[in-house]
Amino acid sequence: MSTTIGFRPTRDDERILREAARPGESTSDTLRRALRLLDHERWLEQFRTDAEALKDEDLNAESDAW
Repeated sequence: MSTTIGFRPTRDDERILREAARPGESTSDTLRRALRLLDHERWLEQFRTDAEALKDEDLNAESDAW
């Protein structure tokens, strides 16, 4: 499945794209990299939330599953 996504970048968007682009990287490549970074940041946020919720968990108090 192929979907084309388009948007009209603001001046600030264009500046960010120029500054964030690596040498030889297309705008599409820069946006793909940014989306992956965003996805990773969301994963880290969930990791931190889960870690905070489990910080007092004592696995030594649990019986072995095997």
